[in-house]
Amino acid sequence: MHKKFNPVFILMVLLWQAAAWAEEPEWVKKSNAIAYKILESGAKFAPEFAGQTGVDGYDEAIFDLRDDLVKRQLQNAEDNLAMLNKELAKATDPRVKQDIEIMIQSVKDNIEATKINDAKVLPYGNVVGLIFAGFNGLLDKQVPFERQQAALVRLKKYNGTAKGYEPLVELAKERLTERMGEKDLIKPYRGEVEQDIQRSTIFIDGLSQVFGQTDLSGYEADLQLLQDQLKDYNEWVKANILPNTRESAVLPRELYELQLKNYGVDASPEELMVIGQNAFMNIRFEMMALAPLVAEKMGYETNDYREVMELLKDDQVHGDALMEEYAAVMRALDQIIEKHELISLPNEPARARMATAAETAQQPAAHLDVPRLVGNTGEFPEFIVPRIEPNEDGSWPKNDYAFKAMMWTLSAHEARPGHELQFTTMLRGGVSTARALFAFNSANVEGWALYAEAISKQYMPLEGQLYSLQARLLRAARIWLDPMLNLGLITPAEAKRILMEDVGEDDLNAQTEIDRYTFRSPAQATAYYYGYEKLLQLRAKTELKLKDQFVQKDFHDFILQQGLLPPDLLGKAVEENFIAPQLKN
Repeated sequence: MHKKFNPVFILMVLLWQAAAWAEEPEWVKKSNAIAYKILESGAKFAPEFAGQTGVDGYDEAIFDLRDDLVKRQLQNAEDNLAMLNKELAKATDPRVKQDIEIMIQSVKDNIEATKINDAKVLPYGNVVGLIFAGFNGLLDKQVPFERQQAALVRLKKYNGTAKGYEPLVELAKERLTERMGEKDLIKPYRGEVEQDIQRSTIFIDGLSQVFGQTDLSGYEADLQLLQDQLKDYNEWVKANILPNTRESAVLPRELYELQLKNYGVDASPEELMVIGQNAFMNIRFEMMALAPLVAEKMGYETNDYREVMELLKDDQVHGDALMEEYAAVMRALDQIIEKHELISLPNEPARARMATAAETAQQPAAHLDVPRLVGNTGEFPEFIVPRIEPNEDGSWPKNDYAFKAMMWTLSAHEARPGHELQFTTMLRGGVSTARALFAFNSANVEGWALYAEAISKQYMPLEGQLYSLQARLLRAARIWLDPMLNLGLITPAEAKRILMEDVGEDDLNAQTEIDRYTFRSPAQATAYYYGYEKLLQLRAKTELKLKDQFVQKDFHDFILQQGLLPPDLLGKAVEENFIAPQLKN
């Protein structure tokens, strides 16, 4: 089926491509050539996601679940480490050296994490969700049809009808059960396995939608066979894995601190609790002061910030109008950014869409869908809003993603000046792979997005400002509730009560938060406020040194041009390449 294209859209894509294909500096080429070796060496273990990262030639390959998987992964990492040390010894450009050091640290961290998890944790993974995510990425509308055809080959390898392959679910069973008799290994958390079993049906059905929205043909029988295998596998997990789970999600301290480190948080759980609780109280005081102004503007009869927020939620927008409202808010934010010279903007607007039901099950929170950062040929980031379905009677549920006051800070976070601008700058600006991928961690990425909310807040309408503070309150809550939950210092029920009563989250979002802290990605949620504080400290230091010479637009542009440097390297770059040159003038 041929589709009609809007000429304006084609022009925008061509402009994007021209920027994405801009000539890279020689040092970036050298750094990227080394980085590509690392990416390619790891592609054989999870090729579905290698293609999404930008490694070519793996679209038809599938997950490696053969024997001795961890042993082979560790050997691959050690080989990479040896190669990197050789490259470091002969590198002359200081920028290339810094990138190699970033890659070396990334490989060392991965080796440490792999060894600790292999020694202490019974392996478990949501195979159905991983298969869905792989196909969803390959069959994205931005992926050329020539690449999408690889999905037909991948289907046969998954279901075992390709020569030399057996059904992937059979290999998954072997990997999940081969170490089940080792008594000292930490078992999967029961709540995680139960949720995976429940959501698997959505993923399995979602595969039909993912394939159906393409121009592919002849896949129906192979897809049906794979879906039948996945349904049987789901029943097998229910019968064999679910009875062998642990009741508590609490992690041993060593594993939790490893998680913090992997997300870029270099602080102890106790330090995070102090930071978070102090911030929580201060932000709540700000909300108490602002709520009466919002109430006066909106004509509410209460000044309590909780009640004012709840009344603002009544202004719900659903159906086609929801994404239209988001688009309007994003346009308004672009105008604010330009008028107040917050940061440089690309010529093309940010893009947003609503998720499918399966995508929402996979990621129930609003997020940015990031295209491949290596070898990008025009694919663009997209702000994804979770799908909201009407009730059986046709009415719409009250949802935390569907009211106007909240859209301001969420759009600032996920679109501009937040994540979308962050990754667009990397794609357009020739940032090295080391700084885009190997330095990537949640503190670097999420710290900027929360900072982006903060620099936009004063220009939002009052109700938008209140919800900007609410979003910051949530991040402050995360940085102390997450470690408390994982160290067994608070119950999930009490943490959920705080999120609902004091932060203002609805039941669904509060439970999603608890799942996130306890088993979906323990420690990750602490990175938002931690990274935000690091950026605030860096800005304060820069302003104090430059005084009247400080221009926030130049500062922000410089920060994004560095890619995702860790806080210490970013601080060094600002000191040497932003502050020092201005002080000399």
